[in-house]
Amino acid sequence: MVIARCSATYQGRLSSTLASGVRLIMVKADGCVALHADIGAYKPLNWMNAPNTVTELDDRWVVTNPAGERLEILLEEIIQDLVVPLDTERGLTMDGVERELQQLLAEHPDHIEVGLTTIVREFRTDIGPVDILCRDASGGSVAVEIKRIGEIDGVEQLTRYLERMQRDPELVPVRGILAATTVRPQARVLAESRGIGWVEVDLASLRGEEDPTPRLFAL
Repeated sequence: MVIARCSATYQGRLSSTLASGVRLIMVKADGCVALHADIGAYKPLNWMNAPNTVTELDDRWVVTNPAGERLEILLEEIIQDLVVPLDTERGLTMDGVERELQQLLAEHPDHIEVGLTTIVREFRTDIGPVDILCRDASGGSVAVEIKRIGEIDGVEQLTRYLERMQRDPELVPVRGILAATTVRPQARVLAESRGIGWVEVDLASLRGEEDPTPRLFAL
């Protein structure tokens, strides 16, 4: 964590410029880089999701990724520089709906995709656990991330897990599916652009109250 007076420019899917000001720069263990102001709750002003390469020069940091995006942070004045190891486990307890969805989908993975079989719940990666690890009909690995509402954050989270899992020779090739009772349109677009499938799950059907025909949208 660095508190600094800095400015930043981003080049990628869009281009943006952040004017000079005192910011909090956070670099996480998984490679994510984010610039925060003293407003806006959790949302940063600029950010780059992992996997990233961070090049530290005397007066600037240059953050790049395999997609060709580039975030350049010009450091005008370093006010404070801290290195604090944080726990990488999720640590949060799933709410009732997510917990129930995980249990039911692990027991009935065909609601996610026909031919899926469950290998294990809460499969551990070095940056946190994937909700369900499955095997598809052709023998491929499938990482399933479960949310009550599927939003962009869920896609980003699954993207990070997949990047780590692709390094495991016992899992590759591995693909991902975001499962939720509702998947937001923006999350659908982002998931599809990254080769991630998504599925809207009817909780009542899973409970056996309605027709259990799955509604699947996947690449």
